[in-house]
Amino acid sequence: MSGLPVYRWRLAPEGLATRRQLRAAGLRPGGQDVVAQLERPRRRHGPLVAYLYRVDLARPVRPMTPGRRAALERANTARRTCPACARDAGYVIPASLGMCVTCADAPSLAA
Repeated sequence: MSGLPVYRWRLAPEGLATRRQLRAAGLRPGGQDVVAQLERPRRRHGPLVAYLYRVDLARPVRPMTPGRRAALERANTARRTCPACARDAGYVIPASLGMCVTCADAPSLAA
């Protein structure tokens, strides 16, 4: 994506927005290409980069349908269900553990 205009943090012109800013306004990029990028300098690492889209070409966010809502609830339930004990943990199971904290700590309690 070289060749894009680069703006410093908080100095982007009016009419351009990041994905998060579009979403907060109830919009989405709608298939348009990135028109510029925003860079926030950091001391120890490379700059943080955010891509900018034109607000006038953005489209409204698609409404949540009952089918999409049901699918999202099933996916979130699967992320909270422990594969070892098959209980709803009440939180998203950490990928590093692969099971709920209770099941992950169970072998260390017996030893």
